[in-house]
Amino acid sequence: MTDRIDIARRRLLLGAGGAAAAAGLGLAPGRLFAQEPISVAGIYTVPVEQQWVSRIHVAAEAAKAAGQVSYVFSENTSNTDYPRVMREYAERGVKLIIGEIFGVEQEAREVVLDYPETAFLLGSSFLDDPAYPNLAVFDNYIQDASYLSGIIAGAMTQTGNIGMVGGFPIPEVNRLMHAFMAGVRETRADARFQVSFIGSWFDPPKAKETAFAMIEAGADLLYAERFGVSDAAKERGVLAIGNVIDTQADYPETVVASALWHFEPTLQAALARVAEGTFEAANYGVYSYMKEGGCSLAPLGTFEGKVPQAALDLVAEREAAIRAGSFEVAIDDSEPRSA
Repeated sequence: MTDRIDIARRRLLLGAGGAAAAAGLGLAPGRLFAQEPISVAGIYTVPVEQQWVSRIHVAAEAAKAAGQVSYVFSENTSNTDYPRVMREYAERGVKLIIGEIFGVEQEAREVVLDYPETAFLLGSSFLDDPAYPNLAVFDNYIQDASYLSGIIAGAMTQTGNIGMVGGFPIPEVNRLMHAFMAGVRETRADARFQVSFIGSWFDPPKAKETAFAMIEAGADLLYAERFGVSDAAKERGVLAIGNVIDTQADYPETVVASALWHFEPTLQAALARVAEGTFEAANYGVYSYMKEGGCSLAPLGTFEGKVPQAALDLVAEREAAIRAGSFEVAIDDSEPRSA
């Protein structure tokens, strides 16, 4: 197991993004809690550059910069090795272990029971279970922002043919795709969707080739749930909508908008409970909702002034209603199909 602490060489939103996240916490200099920093360990099955994991990593780095936590992490941990790494960190006395267990759900829960004094905050497709009192689960419920990005996409496509490339058809991906499609239909009722999953969380070449095929089949706008899709869009001169992170600066003529995930509210809620000694089984997915500050629509950047005003007005209207609680974006975890 390798702990990675110096990440100065990391490029994708892990340096400047971490500093911005620290400022976004709204913390005074020093620590949030009047005690020693809470020891936190992250266990990730992919590189910390990967979209989804990067949001967790950036939030943890921000908490570290604010003096709230000490933080080490392991990346590229295989599912078969995941339980062992969990045990090693728990044996070292780490107070809070964060990560994602989508591919090792039952094995991870067996570890959790062996370390009742350790708090586990892990991404999961399942809800919290009192049988595992020290395991809190989360997922990126950013359907609010995905829906808003769909409204913009529907207004920007010329053909109404939209390609959507995902990793795996699991709830955390499915719900975002469905929300995006619902948003598209608000401004392009006759839209058609090509949907494909590449069977990997991090395979940019495969995602790129899948996107190329969709463009060949007529798509003039792509939903980039995976890395590699925006590269294909850029090369072929079509538009893209980003997911989880903001890549507009990397694709200024390609990425129109992005649905952003902010893990800071989720982590802050967990740290507060660890500090209070009240951490327990709970569903932290609610902290990803827009009204909790867990997601947002990225700035349009170079596409400012290029999106039809009627679509922007609808986005503003829906966002206000979402934040006020008078409009709810439907959560549909079923596998989306091409239509």
